[in-house]
Amino acid sequence: MIRRVGLVDLLWRGAALFRWFALAYAAVLVSSRHDNYVHPALGWFVLSIMVVWTAVATWAYSDRSRRTTPLILADLAVTLAVLASSHWILGAVELDSGNVTLPGAWVAAPLLVIAIHAGRRIATLVALVIGGVDAAVRGWFVIGLPPEPSLNATALLLLTGFITAYVARLAADTEQRLAHAAEREAATRERERLARGIHDSVLQVLALIQRRGSEIGGEAAQLGRLAGEQEATLRTLVAGSRPADDAPSALVDLRERLSRFARTDVTLSSPATPVLLPAAKADAITAAVGAALDNVALHCGPNAPAWVLVEEERDGVTVTVRDDGPGFAENRLVEAKKEGRLGIAQSIIGRVRDAGGTATVTSEPGNGTEIELRLPLRR
Repeated sequence: MIRRVGLVDLLWRGAALFRWFALAYAAVLVSSRHDNYVHPALGWFVLSIMVVWTAVATWAYSDRSRRTTPLILADLAVTLAVLASSHWILGAVELDSGNVTLPGAWVAAPLLVIAIHAGRRIATLVALVIGGVDAAVRGWFVIGLPPEPSLNATALLLLTGFITAYVARLAADTEQRLAHAAEREAATRERERLARGIHDSVLQVLALIQRRGSEIGGEAAQLGRLAGEQEATLRTLVAGSRPADDAPSALVDLRERLSRFARTDVTLSSPATPVLLPAAKADAITAAVGAALDNVALHCGPNAPAWVLVEEERDGVTVTVRDDGPGFAENRLVEAKKEGRLGIAQSIIGRVRDAGGTATVTSEPGNGTEIELRLPLRR
């Protein structure tokens, strides 16, 4: 199976390559200037530690599951220890002359990692810490002010951390948008596939029921009318379209959506003022209420009374559907789901959950059923 490489993963790979190039540069510095070191043998030993840690870090960061905070902190600790060792290995004379420390640019490797992982603020703090250690190594505490090479290094670290974190943020946002675009494209293709099958079967059957019901009259006419409503709803669903002024984020009055359910056997109670919801959420609640009322007609009879109560609160909207039917046992929903009967689980609970809300079903044998649809909102 081929694993897709994301933009953020490419940044992690770039940080690993930088670590190796910086290590090669540090090796060149040690090999060319070790004669000027106070402890050259110790310099080669520290360089070997850098080689080992570079290999370990490259392996560890290659997998997303291993990119954890403890590993990053250990990376930073090793880097600071190597940087601090320059004080004893190079000596004051070598450092005072303005030469780079033993690890050189290698100290920026954990900064890149932290910038990608934690963002700009943490990267800025880490850059200041590395710059402070560099200043201490060069004799900050002796001369009283950070030396100029240390100030230049700190400025470059700050700039590197900020830019890397900014690019990582852009890469993550772009990756997320690409994923959403791919999901939408896949959903569109699936909808088109389903639309072809539904058009050739279900829609034609519903249209036939509507026409024949109107011709026969009586109770068949009522059945035909319901079939016509379901046909129109299904056509809108498979087409994936809605009116131009009814975008998913547009505010609509939930009362108007639910008003089509009000009839002699269904009592609708709602506030006197508009209950405004985003169109997508209002559609989800409306569809869930319709599914609940369909269950009432199916299990309690076509003319069984039902009550729909709409309540608007400060932090959300609650819609309750209640009937006086036979009810069912507590474990009936679990059994129905195992049997593949997903009416309540998908048509009601699933719809409301996808809209960001919750659905609670309360029922007892002989005491009817109550379904509470709760949708939290930010005012």
